[in-house]
Amino acid sequence: MDRNQAYQLLTEYTTKDGLIKHALAVEAAMRAYARKFGEDEESWRIVGLLHDFDYEKYPDLKDHPMKGAEILRQKGLPEDWITAILGHASHTGVPRESLMAKSLFAVDELCGFITAVAYVRPSRQLAEVQVKSVKKKMKDKAFARQVNREEIRQGAEELGIPLDEHIDFVIKAMQSVAGELGL
Repeated sequence: MDRNQAYQLLTEYTTKDGLIKHALAVEAAMRAYARKFGEDEESWRIVGLLHDFDYEKYPDLKDHPMKGAEILRQKGLPEDWITAILGHASHTGVPRESLMAKSLFAVDELCGFITAVAYVRPSRQLAEVQVKSVKKKMKDKAFARQVNREEIRQGAEELGIPLDEHIDFVIKAMQSVAGELGL
């Protein structure tokens, strides 16, 4: 599956603009980490793009991302991609053993949180988002309360990257697609 086919699959199952933009943000972060780690950018970005493709149709935790994994297997995607997608959701119990899986877990919640921080900036632009503003908002439990802060910390830890460095890296990756994200 190439990127265009992955995007087509995403939009076949996902109509909500916010979910599509989240997929694009995670795609950008995954591509950037693939480049940093010397991995295949195309496969990593596709995994980022597809990690939540089934969420709108199957939002219940008993179904997501397991239903998506079934669909991806039927489409012949590599099992390591599917394992990474399953591992991004802690409730599946699928261990994150590959660097791809650890990276996907590490960027998923953080991309959502950075987006929320950008939305409350006066300009609503990623260009204004800084590590210190993200960390300050992480302390505010009422802000973006659906985002699991512990998983953000755990993701950086699993990657072996200091949290500040990880946040900065993901902000920069998202800034590279700020236009597509509307930020």
